[in-house]
Amino acid sequence: MKERFLVTGGTRLSGSVKVTGAKNSVLKLMAAALLAEGTTLLRNCPEILDVPLMGDVLRGLGCEVEINGPDVRITTPAELCSNADFDAVRQFRASVCVLGPLTARCGEAVVALPGGDAIGSRPLDMHQSGLERLGAVTEIRHGCLVTRAPRLTGASVAFDFPSVGATENILTAAVLAEGVTVLDNAAREPEIVDLCNLLNDMGAQIEGAGTNTLTITGVDRLHPTEHTVVADRIVAGTWAYAAAMTQGDITVGGISPQLLHLPLAKLKVAGAEVETYENGFRVRMDRRPTAVDYQTLPFPGFPTDLQPMAIGMAAIADGMSMITENVFESRFKFVGEMLRLGATASVDGHHVAVRGVPQLSSTTVWSSDIRAGAALVLAALCAEGESEIREVFHIDRGYPRFVESLNALGADVRRVPESS
Repeated sequence: MKERFLVTGGTRLSGSVKVTGAKNSVLKLMAAALLAEGTTLLRNCPEILDVPLMGDVLRGLGCEVEINGPDVRITTPAELCSNADFDAVRQFRASVCVLGPLTARCGEAVVALPGGDAIGSRPLDMHQSGLERLGAVTEIRHGCLVTRAPRLTGASVAFDFPSVGATENILTAAVLAEGVTVLDNAAREPEIVDLCNLLNDMGAQIEGAGTNTLTITGVDRLHPTEHTVVADRIVAGTWAYAAAMTQGDITVGGISPQLLHLPLAKLKVAGAEVETYENGFRVRMDRRPTAVDYQTLPFPGFPTDLQPMAIGMAAIADGMSMITENVFESRFKFVGEMLRLGATASVDGHHVAVRGVPQLSSTTVWSSDIRAGAALVLAALCAEGESEIREVFHIDRGYPRFVESLNALGADVRRVPESS
């Protein structure tokens, strides 16, 4: 049943939340379990819609998948199906991460071109060219990306852009390739480090995790293992911006603040008090935020996934903010929904200028992707009256128990059927 959120504005959020494992990591770790026959156990998994979706993808390839709260158990057979051309694959972008493991294990793969968030094109050319450097033959055929690689051989692969998805797929293929593979200009995100840690625990030989150069010495086979998923820095950052936007006081636990160094620094510039601890942080704001400029960049830059929250805070900040998007060309699509809430903003290509207003006004808005949906909820908390957020399944794909957590912090948010 389709659902919507009814959000009553004017609430100051206060209290504590604890983040679980990262959406941007757990799905890739689940795919990596394809590389080893036997049972891999992932702990601290977020209870979000995309996890059972990925479970369906793996079941379609021959795995047994058991999801028990934060624990996901994946049993991979000796013989995998290499054809991932079915509905579950087409539903979300992260499903493409089975490409590397299937190519390495099976010597071939057929992966349906995936769907997902409406934040712009995310071409697979770097995935293809990287696999071709390792000796695979690739083509797009009948809506699927097809690879053939009876034998993968280590090679030097230089990415034009530090793509997270391309880094993940070439990395998971290279761990079973013959010889040494060097990935230059590789992504450095904490989720990439998490994947490297899992693969090394499985018997891979990867050096340079967290740097822009990864060196992978191929091995004959990997073995299953147990692994705890890295904390979700985007969910944690969302709570940090929720505190600043509502002039609240939120303590976030379960995450190293180093994973959010720049977003927290921006909040300090905006006037928030930020305290950091070994395994968490606290954000307090007792006045209207000051306008701050942002530009999104690959890690350790400001995350593109927190750009909607930056725009949300800019909409109620004192002054003019300029936000520049350098990762996804269509991520400003949701700005139109912010305008419906009374924001003052102007989009020019990869830039959006936002002049803050003291208070937004309630209305009905539509979520176009996971992060935009969460930002619209936070903006609605800063509006006068009751707002309606539609297409909230996007939010459920990335935020575990979002409504319950908001209400525990003092918000008034109700989840109701769209028909009511």
